Amino acid sequence: MASMARSSSAIAYPDRFYAAAAYAGLGSSQDSSKAAISRFQNENALLLYGLYQQATVGPCNVSKPRSWNPIEHSKWTSWNSLGNMPSQEAMRLFVKILELDVLFWLQEEDPAWYSKVPESAPEPVVEVEKPSKESASHHDNSVSVPKDTAIDNGSFVETQDKDVILEGLGSVAVYDQWVSLSVTGRQPKARYEHAAAVVQEKMYVFGGNHNGRYLNDIQVLDLKSLTWSKVDTKMTSDSSQELLSPCAGHCLIQWGNKILAVAGHTKDPSDVVTVRSFDTESCTWCVLNSYGKAPIARGGQSVTLVGSSLIMFGGEDSRRSLLNDLNILDLETMTWDAVEAVGTPPSPRSDHTATVHANRYLLIFGGGSHSTCFNDLHVLDLQSMEWSRPKMQGTLPTPRAGHAGVTIGENWYIVGGGDNKSGVSETMVLNMSTLVWSVVTTVQGRVPLASEGLSLVLTSNNGEDILVAFGGYNGRYSNEVHVLKPSHKGMLQQKMLESPAGANVDPVLPTSNGVRDIEYEDQAQDGKVREIVMDNPQSDSMLQKSDEAKERIIVSLKEDKENLEASLSAEHSLTSRLKQELAEAQTANADLTEELRSVRGQLASEQSRCFRLEVDVAELRQKMQQMEALQKEVELLQRQKAASDQAAANAARRQSSGGVWSWIAGSPPETKSVEA
Repeated sequence: MASMARSSSAIAYPDRFYAAAAYAGLGSSQDSSKAAISRFQNENALLLYGLYQQATVGPCNVSKPRSWNPIEHSKWTSWNSLGNMPSQEAMRLFVKILELDVLFWLQEEDPAWYSKVPESAPEPVVEVEKPSKESASHHDNSVSVPKDTAIDNGSFVETQDKDVILEGLGSVAVYDQWVSLSVTGRQPKARYEHAAAVVQEKMYVFGGNHNGRYLNDIQVLDLKSLTWSKVDTKMTSDSSQELLSPCAGHCLIQWGNKILAVAGHTKDPSDVVTVRSFDTESCTWCVLNSYGKAPIARGGQSVTLVGSSLIMFGGEDSRRSLLNDLNILDLETMTWDAVEAVGTPPSPRSDHTATVHANRYLLIFGGGSHSTCFNDLHVLDLQSMEWSRPKMQGTLPTPRAGHAGVTIGENWYIVGGGDNKSGVSETMVLNMSTLVWSVVTTVQGRVPLASEGLSLVLTSNNGEDILVAFGGYNGRYSNEVHVLKPSHKGMLQQKMLESPAGANVDPVLPTSNGVRDIEYEDQAQDGKVREIVMDNPQSDSMLQKSDEAKERIIVSLKEDKENLEASLSAEHSLTSRLKQELAEAQTANADLTEELRSVRGQLASEQSRCFRLEVDVAELRQKMQQMEALQKEVELLQRQKAASDQAAANAARRQSSGGVWSWIAGSPPETKSVEA
């Protein structure tokens, strides 16, 4: 039975999907479709229908059925609840459900269902039993096929033993488990704090830290042949540098056939962040010129590509100061812009991870400071530029820094990291729509996956997503390559059950006559999920249930409408109050402006008066100086007059004294004649 479940794995997608769809009767005539679905008494026809539509048509963009037809409504609900699930993921889930959930029925009733493929599809080749642990430990890429494996028209045909060579990532046969790959070529030097990116099925690894020394080499792993090679790089002719500076703690972003290396720690750091571009075709580096106010140089930051812009958050500068600033680089104009978002941003940190959901929400997880590691989740709405810290559910991750992450659809996978004490062994996944954490797998012991500074990239093989981890440090440097193939088990069912549309399916469809409820076990969670298959939709019970469900939906819609109206009324009230406050502020501003104008006029008048007073003072000073000069002349004249008076008095005294002496000498004084 195990080999039967894996009998289709050798068929490549999308042929593998079309083979399963052809057997299920989907995509063919209506009669054959009914005949095929009628065989699935223990399978969910609604789920298969929704996955088939998602895989072949894409996301549901048709309007909800107007007439209340339970069948059409349920089919539309099943398809619409898948949202923007990629076509390849829908194909894989369709085939997996058909393989796992109807395995027993297929083996008992129709073991050759994969041989019933349209003539345009290739002949199915049956894979072998899963190799034992002893043989798998040698990472051998070839396995032996038992004899009773080929299928011909629904019956087994004995064949001779032969080897099926599974090349490259096709050798990974297990899901949700990390597998160490056996690679060829000269392995790169062990390192951590490097960065990696995938371009055209090749993983490019650049830089990193080894024993405290920064690296500047580029190593390439061919994901088809699993062969390592080193790229001989050079700088462009217009560059002043001969070699690119070694760095660590940088980020690599795929941009077409080029890889952008943003920021990072260097031996001789620059003042601002440097953006370098590597051309994978010419193997040349160049330093890109940027405009605007470039952020300070740093390492350990996160860089996320959103449209044609790079959003950089946090990191640690050359002085070991932690940062929590937000900067955006427009790749079309190469212009930096520092963003001041509202709300409470994450605390300063480095070695965190970031991703974008729905091309609108930037998620920041984990990271660390100089003494503490974090396990918090912060979300930035890129439209309103507002930070928030939502409540998480499920198995919450432990604090960590130096981890790595990639996204597959709505799921964000987090691998590795450490908490300053030991490496983190759990591989976590976050559903970004429901914010529910869950554990994918756990590694045991001191292995490279429980390391800090490892790199993680996403690739695919035969339509299946594969995570590729490289390097890291957990007491020793690593250069090993590990891969994990996510099974996505339970994610679709969880989404169907948690979504409002999925919640309406069970009440709409009755449980007697018209509909049969089926339970099947999920091998990962050992839980049971209720699924539905329809046979006779015309029963009275179905119509009654439909009416009840319709009433419930109407009541729910009315409640939602009332809540929205209340919210709208509150918003209107808030807007009115803000408008009133704005009018008052404008009036106060006008009064203040008028008062300021009056004060300015008074100030100008006072300045003019002061100027006139200064002129008067200058004139008075000049007059005082003139008066002082006149006073000095008067004093001089007075002194001259006093001297003249004194001389006259002396002369008079001399005259009077001269007559006495003449008399004594016998010369009497002359007698004045008196005229009659």
